[in-house]
Amino acid sequence: MKDKKDKIKMMVEKREQAMIEGILEGSPDGIGVVVIRLDCGCRKMAAVSKEGEPASKIIMYRDEAQSICAKCKEDHGDFMRVKESFIHWVEPAPSEEEQQQISLKVLGSATSH
Repeated sequence: MKDKKDKIKMMVEKREQAMIEGILEGSPDGIGVVVIRLDCGCRKMAAVSKEGEPASKIIMYRDEAQSICAKCKEDHGDFMRVKESFIHWVEPAPSEEEQQQISLKVLGSATSH
């Protein structure tokens, strides 16, 4: 059972990585991608610039689904339902201090890593 869960988690992360790469490809000013995982399984992602500003449109998706869930359609992925959020940095990543400043600006102080 644990192997199946690990395999599913790995597949999700692989798909997430593909989305991140696609977002960065279309965002020349992007130095990272904000990933917000919601409790329903949907995700919100967007590239972020070195100033901590959006560098792409927000993409919402759900693995193996044609569209996002009904709840997200209604509330656009309300922050109260955020399960996990982080920034996937492009290499070479900004300094730790810059990462903290950008994370604070983009995600606020209640982040999980």
